[in-house]
Amino acid sequence: MKKILVSLLFTSITVFGQDWVQYVNPLVGTQSKHSLSNGNTYPVIAMPWGMNFWTPQTGKMGDGWAYTYDADKIRGFKQTHQPSPWINDYGQFSLMPVTGKLEFNQDKRASWFSHKAEKAQPHYYSVYLADHDVVTEITPTERAAMFRFTFPENKNSYVVVDAFDKGSYIKVIPQERKIIGYTTRNSGGVPENFQNYFVIIFDKDFDFKATVADTVLQEGKWEVQAHHAYGIIGFSTKKGEKVHAKVASSFISLEQAELNLKELGTDSFDQVKEKGRLRWNAVLGKIEVKDSDIDKLRTFYSCLYRSVLFPRSFYEYNVKGEVMHYSPYNGQVLPGYMYTDTGFWDTFRSLFPFLNFMYPSENVKMQEGLVNAYKESGWLPEWASPGHRDCMVGNNSAAVVADAYLKGLRGYDIETLWEAVVHGANNEHPKISSTGRKGVSYYNELGYVPYDARINENAARTLEYAYNDWSIYQLGKALGKPESEIGIFAKRAYNYRNLFDIETGLMRGKNKNGSFQAPFNPLKWGDAFTEGNSWHYTWSVFHDPAGLIGLMGGPQGFNKMLDSVFNVPPLFDESYYGFVIHEIREMQIMNMGNYAHGNQPIQHMIYLYNYSGQPWKTQFWTREVMDKLYTPAPDGYCGDEDNGQTSAWYVFSALGFYPVCPGTDEYVLGSPLFKDVTLNFENGKKLKLSAPGNGPDNRYIQSIKVNGKVHGANYFTHGVLQKGGTIHYEMGSKPNLNRGTREGDFPYSFSKK
Repeated sequence: MKKILVSLLFTSITVFGQDWVQYVNPLVGTQSKHSLSNGNTYPVIAMPWGMNFWTPQTGKMGDGWAYTYDADKIRGFKQTHQPSPWINDYGQFSLMPVTGKLEFNQDKRASWFSHKAEKAQPHYYSVYLADHDVVTEITPTERAAMFRFTFPENKNSYVVVDAFDKGSYIKVIPQERKIIGYTTRNSGGVPENFQNYFVIIFDKDFDFKATVADTVLQEGKWEVQAHHAYGIIGFSTKKGEKVHAKVASSFISLEQAELNLKELGTDSFDQVKEKGRLRWNAVLGKIEVKDSDIDKLRTFYSCLYRSVLFPRSFYEYNVKGEVMHYSPYNGQVLPGYMYTDTGFWDTFRSLFPFLNFMYPSENVKMQEGLVNAYKESGWLPEWASPGHRDCMVGNNSAAVVADAYLKGLRGYDIETLWEAVVHGANNEHPKISSTGRKGVSYYNELGYVPYDARINENAARTLEYAYNDWSIYQLGKALGKPESEIGIFAKRAYNYRNLFDIETGLMRGKNKNGSFQAPFNPLKWGDAFTEGNSWHYTWSVFHDPAGLIGLMGGPQGFNKMLDSVFNVPPLFDESYYGFVIHEIREMQIMNMGNYAHGNQPIQHMIYLYNYSGQPWKTQFWTREVMDKLYTPAPDGYCGDEDNGQTSAWYVFSALGFYPVCPGTDEYVLGSPLFKDVTLNFENGKKLKLSAPGNGPDNRYIQSIKVNGKVHGANYFTHGVLQKGGTIHYEMGSKPNLNRGTREGDFPYSFSKK
């Protein structure tokens, strides 16, 4: 009986306890390809917001699809800084164990593997390399990692260190059991002096040592600088012999890489692994979910894991323990924080609001990093990897800055950031079209970016600029800036009205002379819009849904248009691109009409029913999306995961609310997914979300009580949530058609406040 009780207790702890890591599947989203994204992720083996990530490499060198679930072979184990396959990588190198005949070419050294002999966790990765009879294990810290290779009995066991092409350096130092080097391979966004320096120390003497210059093996030469440099060490091994390699890197210098190696200390592999597990549990455990559905737990915590990877830290600690960074903007080594590898077009929507909600201390450092980015380049980044990259549209750094400050984050130079957002709103970057505001002179003069000005995606830019102007205005008010300085931003916040076409009830490109673009096909992707069509972008009035409702003739017409997104078949016009881009295909195959959750512009649209008196439709559709479009499997996303944005949408939505308009203090209601959730805020408060009658058939909110008091509004405020307490939901199988239908229940709109 005692054994049975112990077993039951262990099972209870496993399902409901503190080991949140067990629910994370880093392979979610990896079953992807160029033509169809189920996430376009790779298994990230790293610490939360770590500087360096590690991943098994199935793709060829330079291929953005570094690891794909359907691949058969592993070419190496790569240090990566890749935010997405479309942006690609920088600062990468790899290690690969080889036995028998020495092969260093990435194709010839590759080994068959099976997912049945693979284990992936955030802090640990293990796989059996069948062709070499070697088990490779990895466990990381923020800037270092430890490898453990379990070799067979073999007189010819090797480790190949591949510094990649486009300029690299390797030096083998046998007396120290060490390999040092650097790689320069990148995909843009770096100064001319960019290098990623690395150091690797083994715990076994080398019987064999060599370097490779491009394709030439050099046994007698232990140092090489080439287009493509390799270092190879080898030894005789016994069956089951474990060889360890400590690895660290730095963007500053080889000496700094040696310093970063000290993160591993004298810990054993298992001790590093355990510390990594504890670190991940501390971060994931900020949200404690109790549920009997293991797949829902796996989906939730896999999404939470993805939500705390980017933006990655890009700073290091010098010998005095001071924070330093190599600037990806001017190439200098400077004091202070730096973060990178995020595109604000994606992540302003829910990822950064999520950090403000659950991990504000981390975003304080990120805001300081933005201060430094502005000082070092004269601009705030819109897409950074690691420096400015020309990708996407909008000026959404304004929203990221504003939301952080308006949510109460302090401790960084907000006056410099104010200067930065104003500068970005009134200037166009001379080289990087996604930085600043492309078409700003037209926008400021006409109130929109014209369709016939040869500026692509002009309507999307206009709509996002208008919201960004509202964000700047709200920040300016909070900072006490005079109306004479900030009034212009309030005026421009209404520029979305300039693109509304009464004839179609949709947003439409407009020419310089004030006429709308013609011909006009609302199903045409791209052109005036960004990776979407007019049906998707019309809702990009985050700050003033009431104003949009008015343009559509009132709540009845607005709701009809919202309904139409799902009722219109998944038709599309791909002529702007000349082929069916993967975002179109992902919409087409999901059986949700023209709703395209796999891309960001429409992800908030479901929540807009809360502004027009039909909140039960939000409750229905949020559950539909969570239940059908997210799973804990390798094909678990319905489009690009995009640096935590699509994951943070799920995390917020599963909690039952979503930040439709970053910059307000409101989270708009959806439908909570779980019966029991506890949020552990950084301020020490706890918030318990309770929905005991919740279930697959009970998705509709009947009533809500906040700390025992009836709550009739269709939103919660940031301040109320952060105070902690309890929120109790009564759920039901049918909509409550009377709750949340009065205008006083509706969330914020600029034109109503």
